[in-house]
Amino acid sequence: MNDGWRPSAGIDALRLRARLLERVREYFRVRDVLEVETPVAVARTVSDPQIESLQLTGDAPRYLHTSPEYAMKRLLAAGSGDVFQVCKVFRAGERSALHNPEFTMIEWYRVEMDLPGIMAETAGLAALLLADGWPHAGLPVEYLDYQAAFRRELQIDPLEVPMAVLAPLCVKHGLAAGSAADASRDQLLDFLVATQIGPNLGRHGLTCLHHYPASQAALAQLDAGDARTALRFELYAAGVELANGYVELADPGEQARRFVLDRQLRQVRGLASIDADERLLAALQAGLPPCAGVALGFDRVAMLAAGATRIDAVLAFPWERA
Repeated sequence: MNDGWRPSAGIDALRLRARLLERVREYFRVRDVLEVETPVAVARTVSDPQIESLQLTGDAPRYLHTSPEYAMKRLLAAGSGDVFQVCKVFRAGERSALHNPEFTMIEWYRVEMDLPGIMAETAGLAALLLADGWPHAGLPVEYLDYQAAFRRELQIDPLEVPMAVLAPLCVKHGLAAGSAADASRDQLLDFLVATQIGPNLGRHGLTCLHHYPASQAALAQLDAGDARTALRFELYAAGVELANGYVELADPGEQARRFVLDRQLRQVRGLASIDADERLLAALQAGLPPCAGVALGFDRVAMLAAGATRIDAVLAFPWERA
């Protein structure tokens, strides 16, 4: 008999998800953050070369959104104030113990909040959600600079290390020599974060890894005190990345320039070309208030809260059973 109709998560895990979602909404309700909904099928998708979108067929190109970021920023520019959203998002080709092409994201934006503030708020929400299932949730949060993490784990400065040292180091830690020779600096740094640094973060309490290189700023502002770095952070628990956050870029000219750079990089890598989101640029032109934003992977948090090692344990129907 075919058991593919059955859910991969047990009823206790589904009840846990429901309780955690209630906590999320209460966390933002008491902070007077407005819950919003934005379209799942969108005319423009992200240009980030690290992310591939699922495209819909029909009369006009549409994509399943990889994040509600662009739409939520349009709301902010229209005067919404602080907002959050609980939604399904989609990313092509991402399937593993920690990835499902369809997953639940908690995304929020806080007006006039700086990097220390948004990191503390994100860690606070994660600790609340993990309080009953992860033994280290109540321990002090570690705030670790990206440079300091590389110095601690690999004894190099990621902003200064020459490629002649960086590439062999990646080979030493398991990257194929041919892949290392063809990789960009950021790809090599990402490999080391994924294999040598990230797995060691959040082992004794939550860790916020912050001030990523400016070349990895994505939609974050650069640090006025050191333009080599961006006001971006990631939150880790038990070696698992849970959230990615920024002090948001509000300059439409700089955003347009980054769209062009993304498009060029996608071309170099042989990826599909993505047009810039003109509505986002128009919203930035109208005026995005100073704000910080975060995207948190809810399924991963639920997995840790359940004491599981695969997100399938907290998904009703993962990709293969959907």
